[in-house]
Amino acid sequence: MSQFRIKVKGIVRNGDQYLIIKKWYDDNINEPYKWEFIDAKVEFGNTPENTVVETINEMTGIHVDIERILYTWTYQIGEVQYLGLTYMCIASDDTVVMSEELHECKWVQFDEFAEYIDNDMVLDDIRKALKEN
Repeated sequence: MSQFRIKVKGIVRNGDQYLIIKKWYDDNINEPYKWEFIDAKVEFGNTPENTVVETINEMTGIHVDIERILYTWTYQIGEVQYLGLTYMCIASDDTVVMSEELHECKWVQFDEFAEYIDNDMVLDDIRKALKEN
Protein backbone atom coordinates (compact mmCIF):
# COMPACT_ATOMS: atom_id res chain seq x y z
CA MET A 1 0.00 0.00 0.00
CA SER A 2 1.37 3.41 -0.99
CA GLN A 3 1.86 6.04 1.69
CA PHE A 4 2.45 9.77 1.69
CA ARG A 5 4.41 11.66 4.34
CA ILE A 6 5.32 15.31 4.90
CA LYS A 7 8.74 16.53 6.05
CA VAL A 8 9.86 20.03 6.95
CA LYS A 9 13.25 21.67 6.83
CA GLY A 10 14.19 24.88 8.60
CA ILE A 11 16.90 27.18 7.31
CA VAL A 12 17.65 29.34 10.33
CA ARG A 13 18.98 32.85 9.68
CA ASN A 14 20.36 35.36 12.15
CA GLY A 15 21.44 38.54 10.38
CA ASP A 16 23.58 37.45 7.43
CA GLN A 17 24.46 34.03 8.89
CA TYR A 18 22.74 30.67 8.55
CA LEU A 19 22.78 27.76 10.98
CA ILE A 20 23.98 24.40 9.72
CA ILE A 21 24.09 21.30 11.86
CA LYS A 22 26.05 18.09 11.72
CA LYS A 23 24.16 14.99 12.76
CA TRP A 24 24.28 11.26 12.24
CA TYR A 25 23.26 10.45 8.69
CA ASP A 26 23.99 6.82 7.82
CA ASP A 27 25.95 3.84 9.19
CA ASN A 28 26.72 2.61 5.70
CA ILE A 29 28.90 5.44 4.41
CA ASN A 30 32.48 6.54 5.07
CA GLU A 31 31.50 9.85 6.66
CA PRO A 32 28.33 9.12 8.69
CA TYR A 33 27.98 12.72 9.93
CA LYS A 34 26.70 15.24 7.38
CA TRP A 35 26.20 19.00 7.45
CA GLU A 36 22.60 19.92 6.78
CA PHE A 37 19.67 21.97 7.97
CA ILE A 38 17.26 20.96 10.70
CA ASP A 39 14.49 18.70 9.46
CA ALA A 40 11.65 16.59 10.84
CA LYS A 41 8.67 14.48 9.85
CA VAL A 42 5.28 16.08 10.42
CA GLU A 43 3.26 13.90 12.78
CA PHE A 44 -0.47 13.41 12.23
CA GLY A 45 -2.41 16.20 13.94
CA ASN A 46 0.46 18.70 13.88
CA THR A 47 1.04 21.41 11.29
CA PRO A 48 4.20 21.81 9.20
CA GLU A 49 4.74 25.28 10.68
CA ASN A 50 4.50 24.09 14.30
CA THR A 51 6.71 21.10 13.53
CA VAL A 52 9.56 23.18 12.10
CA VAL A 53 9.45 25.79 14.91
CA GLU A 54 9.25 23.14 17.66
CA THR A 55 12.00 20.99 16.14
CA ILE A 56 14.41 23.91 15.79
CA ASN A 57 13.78 24.87 19.41
CA GLU A 58 14.15 21.29 20.70
CA MET A 59 17.38 20.67 18.79
CA THR A 60 19.09 24.05 19.31
CA GLY A 61 17.27 26.01 22.01
CA ILE A 62 16.70 28.78 19.46
CA HIS A 63 13.33 30.48 19.15
CA VAL A 64 12.41 31.31 15.56
CA ASP A 65 9.70 32.99 13.55
CA ILE A 66 8.84 31.69 10.11
CA GLU A 67 9.45 34.23 7.36
CA ARG A 68 8.23 32.20 4.37
CA ILE A 69 8.42 28.90 2.49
CA LEU A 70 11.61 28.84 0.40
CA TYR A 71 11.06 25.76 -1.74
CA THR A 72 9.47 22.32 -1.83
CA TRP A 73 11.00 18.95 -2.64
CA THR A 74 9.95 15.33 -2.99
CA TYR A 75 11.48 11.88 -2.99
CA GLN A 76 10.31 8.30 -2.78
CA ILE A 77 11.59 5.32 -0.80
CA GLY A 78 9.79 2.12 -1.71
CA GLU A 79 6.05 2.62 -1.30
CA VAL A 80 6.44 5.87 0.65
CA GLN A 81 6.53 9.25 -1.07
CA TYR A 82 7.75 12.26 0.90
CA LEU A 83 6.82 15.88 0.27
CA GLY A 84 9.16 18.41 1.86
CA LEU A 85 8.58 22.05 2.74
CA THR A 86 11.62 24.22 3.42
CA TYR A 87 11.05 27.29 5.59
CA MET A 88 13.17 30.38 6.12
CA CYS A 89 13.19 30.87 9.88
CA ILE A 90 14.47 34.01 11.59
CA ALA A 91 16.30 33.40 14.88
CA SER A 92 15.84 35.60 17.92
CA ASP A 93 19.57 35.21 18.72
CA ASP A 94 22.59 33.10 17.76
CA THR A 95 23.13 31.18 21.01
CA VAL A 96 22.79 27.45 20.34
CA VAL A 97 22.22 24.81 23.01
CA MET A 98 22.66 21.56 21.10
CA SER A 99 20.49 18.54 21.80
CA GLU A 100 22.10 15.11 22.06
CA GLU A 101 21.02 14.40 18.46
CA LEU A 102 23.46 16.96 17.11
CA HIS A 103 27.17 16.37 16.70
CA GLU A 104 28.16 19.94 15.81
CA CYS A 105 26.66 23.21 14.61
CA LYS A 106 28.00 26.30 12.90
CA TRP A 107 26.83 29.71 11.71
CA VAL A 108 27.95 30.32 8.11
CA GLN A 109 27.60 32.97 5.43
CA PHE A 110 25.52 32.30 2.30
CA ASP A 111 28.65 31.91 0.13
CA GLU A 112 30.02 29.21 2.47
CA PHE A 113 27.22 26.66 1.97
CA ALA A 114 29.09 24.72 -0.72
CA GLU A 115 32.01 24.15 1.66
CA TYR A 116 29.75 22.12 3.95
CA ILE A 117 26.71 20.84 2.06
CA ASP A 118 27.53 18.30 -0.64
CA ASN A 119 24.07 17.71 -2.13
CA ASP A 120 24.04 19.70 -5.40
CA MET A 121 20.25 19.69 -5.68
CA VAL A 122 19.91 21.21 -2.19
CA LEU A 123 22.58 23.81 -2.99
CA ASP A 124 20.80 24.77 -6.23
CA ASP A 125 17.48 25.12 -4.41
CA ILE A 126 19.08 27.25 -1.68
CA ARG A 127 20.82 29.50 -4.18
CA LYS A 128 17.61 30.09 -6.14
CA ALA A 129 15.50 30.68 -3.04
CA LEU A 130 17.93 32.96 -1.21
CA LYS A 131 18.94 35.00 -4.26
CA GLU A 132 15.31 36.15 -4.45
CA ASN A 133 15.72 38.02 -1.14
